[in-house]
Amino acid sequence: MDVFKTHGAISWSELMTGDPAAAGAFYAKLFGWTVKAMPMGGDIGNYHVANVGETGIGGIMGTPPAAQGVPPHWGIYVTVDSVDESLALAKSLGATVCMEPMDVPGVGRMATFNDPQGATISIIQYKSS
Repeated sequence: MDVFKTHGAISWSELMTGDPAAAGAFYAKLFGWTVKAMPMGGDIGNYHVANVGETGIGGIMGTPPAAQGVPPHWGIYVTVDSVDESLALAKSLGATVCMEPMDVPGVGRMATFNDPQGATISIIQYKSS
């Protein structure tokens, strides 16, 4: 199964924290990950991609200004066939939108919502390669 192409598969984990470089060093030592910084510019600065071998398994990012005060946390992305259709269905089932769909160049389209119990989850439709 290719988690980047399979609807419903958990495909990416992401840590938002105040010190992404220190977090990357911690997880590299703990799990043997290779963590590489990618310049993103703007409010994000560097995005740190965590790899097991040559496979990217997650990312570590700094807390953006709009999220100041939010504690550091890990989040997950679930692959979907259509972000827009999946978000509309989630809303019809009682979800509330945290981040409207947005396109990330070279990656795909994503959105974030809270389920009816308040848990946060992100969905992603990867760009076809």
